[in-house]
Amino acid sequence: MSVIVTAVFRPVDGRAADLISALQGAIPAVHAENGCLKYAIHDASDGTVTMIEKWSTPEELAAHMKGDAIRGIQAAVGQLLAAPPVVTTMTPLPAGRPEQGAL
Repeated sequence: MSVIVTAVFRPVDGRAADLISALQGAIPAVHAENGCLKYAIHDASDGTVTMIEKWSTPEELAAHMKGDAIRGIQAAVGQLLAAPPVVTTMTPLPAGRPEQGAL
């Protein structure tokens, strides 16, 4: 079963563009990881930046969390964050049409 993750980043005042750039630079390495189905950055209206992720299995997500790409992200964004990221892991609950009812 796939796993959905959101990671919400709150940038230091005036550093949102730098945070977005740092995250964008890391995306190709994550996309190359086994099990990465989605890894997409979004700018939220509340001033946060949210990464929405989809992984094939919990095991592949766990490998990502211990891998080089995530260490690179942590190093790149550390000075750009006003607070630690808020990471939420979810299990899809499909409903309705398959193409619309689940990520």
